[in-house]
Amino acid sequence: MPTKTKKSTSVEKGSIPILVEEEQITAPDAEEFITFKRSHFYSVLVVLAFGVGILVGYVLWGRGTTAAAAVPAQAAAAQQPSGDVVEAPTAQPKFVRYDIPTEGYPSIGPEDAPITIVEFSDFQCPFCRRFHDETYQALLDAYPNQIRFVYRNLPLTSIHPDAMPSAVASLCANDQNAYWDYHEKLFSSEVLDQATFIQYATDLNLNVGEFTACLSSGKHDEFIQQDMNFALDLGIQSTPTFFINGLAIVGAQPLSSFQQLIDKEIAGEIP
Repeated sequence: MPTKTKKSTSVEKGSIPILVEEEQITAPDAEEFITFKRSHFYSVLVVLAFGVGILVGYVLWGRGTTAAAAVPAQAAAAQQPSGDVVEAPTAQPKFVRYDIPTEGYPSIGPEDAPITIVEFSDFQCPFCRRFHDETYQALLDAYPNQIRFVYRNLPLTSIHPDAMPSAVASLCANDQNAYWDYHEKLFSSEVLDQATFIQYATDLNLNVGEFTACLSSGKHDEFIQQDMNFALDLGIQSTPTFFINGLAIVGAQPLSSFQQLIDKEIAGEIP
């Protein structure tokens, strides 16, 4: 009988070795040759076919995996930095301008001033009073004839019960062209009640009868409410809030904060 031995054959595809077992047949003795051919011929063919099938399968599989691996490899290569130096973008301050109507509201300063400041304020608000006492006049003095200052009402009625009547009183004084003088008195007062309102009207030589009738007439209530609605719709949540040519500043900021923004605006540095 012929002897059969197994050996491992390395079939290379790319860099991946594939081992295939195949049978080797040693040379038979002469007297056993006919017997071998008759009894094992078909078995040998089956074994050889099996070995060839394994070889072909591994070869095809190897090709497939190599091709599949090439795609992510190429993608990874494409994602690698090219070596070029790319400068990081320089962060710029982000400015948002709001459209704040000023027509029909009490104002002081030139109509054509390069800077328009709109204040949403509350006559009973301590921070509004702090701005008035510490910054308001200094700001106007720092930019003579360059600022138009506009006052709009935002009485915080839930915490300041005298804020709404004070706003009404200021507009009643405005009816007699005495708004800013009356504005000054309201922010200097520790008490904001009807008696105080009438006393201030008397001090400013207003028509007291007309002024007193105005206080209870409700003629300015809707105007003030529209101010409040506009401010709340805009997202204003506290007083005082300022808009310098539409650029917001919130709170009783020091003079330097206003100057920093105004100077940039005058220099044209803000888009």
